Amino acid sequence: MSVGLMPAANPPTFDPLECASRSHEVQRLAWRLTTCVDQVDAVLVSLRRTQLADWQSPAGRAYRTTIALHASALMRARESLDAAVALVLRHSQNVSVSGERGP
Repeated sequence: MSVGLMPAANPPTFDPLECASRSHEVQRLAWRLTTCVDQVDAVLVSLRRTQLADWQSPAGRAYRTTIALHASALMRARESLDAAVALVLRHSQNVSVSGERGP
């Protein structure tokens, strides 16, 4: 006996308030991501300040090199977060547009 996919008994109904709420939630996610980008920027400033310290010893130079590597990786992560913010904002617009089309 095979079990096939059955169509939904009742198609979903369009609720403009629910759609607006979803769009708002997605926009809040974008805002939280923007907050993360701001926090990463603050850490990068701190790392740059540390890199500017004038350590002449080999250990100091090695420490600055390590900080530079971490700062570079963090900058790449920041760029990814920034791109994610744009994608999430675009998605929030699509949520409200797709909801307006109805079932």
